[in-house]
Amino acid sequence: MTTSLPDSIRRLLRERFDIRRLRPGQAEVIDSVLQGHDTLAVMPTGSGKSLCYQVPAMCLDGLTVVVSPLISLMQDQAEKLEGLELDPAVVNSAVGDAAADAALDSLARRDERIVLTTPEQLQDPEVIASIQRNRVALLVVDEAHCISQWGHDFRPAYLGIPDAVRALGRPPVLALTATATDALIHDIAAQLDLQSLCVVKAGLYRPNLIYAVQHVAGDDERLAQVRSLVAREPGAGIVYTATVREAERLHAGLKEAGQDVALYHGRCTAAQRRDSQAAFMAGDCRVMVATNAFGMGIDKPDVRFIVHAQLPGSLDAYYQETGRAGRDGEPARCTLLHDERDKRVQQFFLANRYPGADTLEQIVAAMGGRRDAAAPLSLDALHQALPNVARRKLQVALTMLCEADIARRHQDGSYSRQPDKNDAEAVRSIAAQYAERSDKDRATLEAMLHYARSGRCRWAMLLEYYGEHGGPERCGTCDSCVRAAEAARHPVKPLPETKTGASALRFAEGDKVRARRHGVGTVVATTRERVDVRFPDGTIRRFVPRYLRREA
Repeated sequence: MTTSLPDSIRRLLRERFDIRRLRPGQAEVIDSVLQGHDTLAVMPTGSGKSLCYQVPAMCLDGLTVVVSPLISLMQDQAEKLEGLELDPAVVNSAVGDAAADAALDSLARRDERIVLTTPEQLQDPEVIASIQRNRVALLVVDEAHCISQWGHDFRPAYLGIPDAVRALGRPPVLALTATATDALIHDIAAQLDLQSLCVVKAGLYRPNLIYAVQHVAGDDERLAQVRSLVAREPGAGIVYTATVREAERLHAGLKEAGQDVALYHGRCTAAQRRDSQAAFMAGDCRVMVATNAFGMGIDKPDVRFIVHAQLPGSLDAYYQETGRAGRDGEPARCTLLHDERDKRVQQFFLANRYPGADTLEQIVAAMGGRRDAAAPLSLDALHQALPNVARRKLQVALTMLCEADIARRHQDGSYSRQPDKNDAEAVRSIAAQYAERSDKDRATLEAMLHYARSGRCRWAMLLEYYGEHGGPERCGTCDSCVRAAEAARHPVKPLPETKTGASALRFAEGDKVRARRHGVGTVVATTRERVDVRFPDGTIRRFVPRYLRREA
């Protein structure tokens, strides 16, 4: 165990948690929090982020408020705290009015040291008033990437957390997330208004995760590969899709093949989602087919494989979702099936992500004229007035309008237009910011595509994306490394040099090549061992170089 923590903390870890050695980053985070610093902990899934607030909650003088995005995640945290004889107050929409009222009364009496709640509940004046009767020693924002519009799991309700922080007397903040680039870290700090921030980044490399990419062409080949992978891999696994339609199609296909499979996506009823999750967690079904609606906070240590049947929107999402495998430290396989046409799905999502100038102007107009004293409108009322604007997009736009001082958010969560504001120029400025974000989102998608097309070590590419140094140049286990090792054991004899003196086996991105049975295509990625070629129908296929000929 590190010697940076006092003897009293080490004794607490032994006696209450039965922990004698901390994982990387835990000691630094606990020490920073106990010193009263705003702290951002970037620690991979399964690295023990919860301990980083549980220990301080036992030591600090006052209440620890933990904000979590999902009720299922909160229930899991509550059970673990009860096992530590640290029963929390739980305030969310699932506990029922009577239980929520009892929890608020208990908070008012200062009976608990920890309260678990959601960002939506923190927008309720009654909840804030009950918490305010305590001295709040620490506010924890779990899954903190949800507060950033750059984050792959952005939740608009998180945008109200800074108001709650101020209402609770600006206590120290601990933000927790499994993944964050430097840009995302800066945005989390800005959104939470963390002026002096201690950032602790634990190593992201998890050598027990074995990555691979398989190229497919069309729905039939995708289903066949998913069936093959699920049949071949032992133990429990998750098959992720980008769309509800594909989740339902693959679920039906696996069920038809005799697999014990459950389904989880945002259009399932709450009861269906709850039953599917319970069956998977209990081991009553082996495979979960799901969109990204499933997985955050899922603590199932024995997930042996993850299959991404469609391209995710970013490497952040991909790393976070694959990180749900192998939490017990045992080997787990993470396979991405890549059809080049899948990028159109993600491009569609990006095209509809941000509001444009026309939408912003409609929202401003719906809040009333510049000089009249229009009554504040709730989010529901604004959504009814603008039915063509998605609720999520509406919340994002309102936040930007408030930041630009065009609109004002009231304590009850309603919005009004600021009087006497000439907002035309400000609206154009906001629209320009969204256009810039769209450009960066496209670059993020290109990074995901580059990963899918590349022949480099998968781990090296992931660590490079996060700016993490000191990791392996080759992990030795991913498909690219295995292929390179195989090529080294059985080297291919080079073909005779051409008239120009260049080896016919040396290809570069953009070269036109001919493959037997497939015709002419364009090289999109190449290594010494293999060449990836895109053909006119959009498919990408992989070849040993000797099976290709350069076209003039």
